[in-house]
Amino acid sequence: MGKFNWNADNGDGTYRNPILYTDYSDPDVIRVGEDYYLVASSFCNSPALPVLHSKDLVNWRMLSYVLEQIPEPGYEVPQHGHGVWAPAIRYHNGEFYVYYPMPDEGIFMCKAKDAAGPWSAPVCVKEGKGWIDPCPFWDEDGQAYLVNGFAKSRSGIKSILHISPMNAEGTALIGEGQHVFDGHDTQPTIEGPKMYKRNGYYYILAPAGSVKAGWQTALRSRNIYGPYEEKIVMIQGDSRINGPHQGGWVDTPSGEDWFVHFQDVGNAGRIVHLQPMKWENDWPVIGEDDGEGYGMPVSVWKKPDVGASYAPCSPEDSDDFSGEKLGLQWQWNANYKSEWYRMEKPGIRLYAQPLDGALCDAPNLLLQKWTAPTFAVTAEINTRDMKNGDLAGMVSQGLFYTALALKKVGDAVHLVQICGNMGETEQMAEFAPVADGVHHLGMQVYADGTGQFYFPDVAGVWRPVGSKVTFTPGRWVGVKFGLFAVHCGCGEAGSVTAARVCVDADRVLENTEV
Repeated sequence: MGKFNWNADNGDGTYRNPILYTDYSDPDVIRVGEDYYLVASSFCNSPALPVLHSKDLVNWRMLSYVLEQIPEPGYEVPQHGHGVWAPAIRYHNGEFYVYYPMPDEGIFMCKAKDAAGPWSAPVCVKEGKGWIDPCPFWDEDGQAYLVNGFAKSRSGIKSILHISPMNAEGTALIGEGQHVFDGHDTQPTIEGPKMYKRNGYYYILAPAGSVKAGWQTALRSRNIYGPYEEKIVMIQGDSRINGPHQGGWVDTPSGEDWFVHFQDVGNAGRIVHLQPMKWENDWPVIGEDDGEGYGMPVSVWKKPDVGASYAPCSPEDSDDFSGEKLGLQWQWNANYKSEWYRMEKPGIRLYAQPLDGALCDAPNLLLQKWTAPTFAVTAEINTRDMKNGDLAGMVSQGLFYTALALKKVGDAVHLVQICGNMGETEQMAEFAPVADGVHHLGMQVYADGTGQFYFPDVAGVWRPVGSKVTFTPGRWVGVKFGLFAVHCGCGEAGSVTAARVCVDADRVLENTEV
């Protein structure tokens, strides 16, 4: 359906930040030839561990997922805040390598000849709790290493970076390694390390301070195990870009250097920025030099020199479900099962799954990330195949969650709104019965962090329905929206057909026609 709800390419040789107004948390990036690849966290959602592709570092599209399912026990139900944390991607000996941590299980690696997949089954490189943010590094002599941070909630320590030797294949640690940097005094909460080598120096680029109020730090040493010198290389300064947090360095074939990182903006999650980068006295300066030796994030800048011009693009969001497979913008709330849905081309049939508990913990919520700061989303839902006890509709998922749903009670269909906070008792408000058949559901997301559901009147004009809500982000993630079908009761479950999910940053629903 093709509309750009956020376009970072200004069309005049410049770009604006963020390059992705989407929750691609903890990004890492590489260049292979003339192509750029980005990976990000995905937590408990499946498919897991997204891979994006770009030709110019500004315009990005979804390419694949490294994991169709999270192959660890327990993820058949949502594990909010757990799962796949900050990954790293590298290209070595003709193969793509992705290392990712699961803070309760260990560090894992997958590889592929093509970043579009197929990806290998994960190999456990380090088993155990609390080792996070891994990044592999192969030295000129072929020796492989892994640098990582620690999650205090699992390991009891934080603000420390560790390097371990690995076997040449990158499949296992071959020694205990050692702590190489303690940031407690000067770089508290240092994490997310990415390792590089330049001009004989080993570099670790890592954020410190905190996600929302921190900065970017560079460490360098002539010896991989240190000691490391330290320098703060990017701060928020007087820019509007708080953090600025975790990311990675990448170059262009023309010799330019760039840095990709995230900014936490709350409801939309951890959105992705691109900063120019230069070197002074073998130290990086990330962003615009403030004259005091620090870089500051830029809002508008000249696009990277990649030797060609490419058409603007962005990750998909709207969907008419006309393909053979589910679009890459969609993820489930937990490991999915094929029997939950069927592509009807166009449309998607959602088979109502038993709900035992709160809606936010239903594994079969079909969700996607926000792709703009404000937008309207609409969808068509056909209720004709619903059974008594079915509940289906549109959901917004964060620590606060809400849904506008159609509830089948006997032969009647009722419009309801569900509201709740994770871990607390949810509430359901019921409105007037509606006819069985095709219905349109809408949600408006406003700039002040609130949202309102909409339902058309008999004349087909959108009217507000239910309570206006205040969104709150999830556990390490932004708010997601999507579709669902569940069954509450012990009878036979039915299904709904959903179609024409339309996301439009320029649309206003109230008092307009469907």
